[in-house]
Amino acid sequence: MPLTLISILWIILQVLIGYHLVMPVLMYIAHLLFIRHKTLPQALKESDYGIIVTAYEQTNTLPAVVRSLLQLNYSNYMIYIVADKCDVSDLHFNDERVVVLRPPETLASNTRSHFYAIHRFVRAHDRLTIIDSDNLAHPDYLKELDVFFNNGFRAVQGVRMAKNLNTTYACLDAARDIYYHYYDGKILFELGSSATLAGSGMAFETALYRECLEHNDVTGAGFDKVLQAAIVKKNIQIAFAEKALVYDEKTSESAQLVNQRARWINTWFKYFGYGFSILGYGLKNMSRNQLLFGLVLLRPPLFIFLILSGLFLFINIWLSVSAVIIWAVALLLFVAGFGIALALSHTDKRIYRSLVNIPKFMFFQVLSLLRARTANKRSVATTHYHSSEIEDIS
Repeated sequence: MPLTLISILWIILQVLIGYHLVMPVLMYIAHLLFIRHKTLPQALKESDYGIIVTAYEQTNTLPAVVRSLLQLNYSNYMIYIVADKCDVSDLHFNDERVVVLRPPETLASNTRSHFYAIHRFVRAHDRLTIIDSDNLAHPDYLKELDVFFNNGFRAVQGVRMAKNLNTTYACLDAARDIYYHYYDGKILFELGSSATLAGSGMAFETALYRECLEHNDVTGAGFDKVLQAAIVKKNIQIAFAEKALVYDEKTSESAQLVNQRARWINTWFKYFGYGFSILGYGLKNMSRNQLLFGLVLLRPPLFIFLILSGLFLFINIWLSVSAVIIWAVALLLFVAGFGIALALSHTDKRIYRSLVNIPKFMFFQVLSLLRARTANKRSVATTHYHSSEIEDIS
């Protein structure tokens, strides 16, 4: 029976969604077969870092993040706190390495806050790193970044470890991060492409950051999407530093989850088109960096393509037994890929126990999808509920 136009379009639609299920396992197999891990020489010489900490409305977590940054095993850095729309009357730091900046007008933008700090650097820092107000830095954070910078990389993404696993939502949020760190960070980078940026725990040559964003007033969430696209379009590889650790607060309440994910979903719809342009650059330049990165940028949020995959499997019960089998195998491969990421990332037992609640977690993300269109109008930052200390998550 000849294929009709509708049948062809139906197959194409399924392939465009289905390849996201199997791509992680294919990347993992390619990594096993073709990549030999190289140990980069340790950095011997310190650079000069400007550490930018952005806060919006809330300042309660700032003393803890500053305390962790002042304990870095490094001597050449300055800390710039941009307290946007904040009461700074209680912020007092008795260290000349800490500069508190209070913009006279509300900026309500990550990039505006970053450049507010950059334009007030006390000296011309070679590199800058971006830390969220709820993050805590590992003492060797800058040293681990140096390993990559001193080996020729100009942009580096570290790892955002869970600071808290106090609720099921926090554990599932951490599981999601582990999946992305493993495939969109470690594997993607070692395959010769770029690690995706995560919003904080990332560092750049100051000149590169300015070149990519100074001309672009990015508002709302998603500056990291604009930045990574600008970097990879230049065919610059973003390194992944798995030992450069910052500890990040995971979402612990349903309202916090819905608002945060609504902004993230809004961001994906706003910027996923960068994937097509980067793919185009990759084909033109025959660049593995750009080709693989472009494919990854086109992937919808996990819950969206998982729901669509389940829907397509269900529809095919009446259309094609072969397609049902293919979808079932693809879904099993995705589950296997997710399990591989958790198993190879020293995952806390609480995270494994939380996985039975994935359907509930996805339900709240569906609510986020319904609110995504107006997400940036309701809030521009995540409210932090958790204590400023790191839990025992070993």
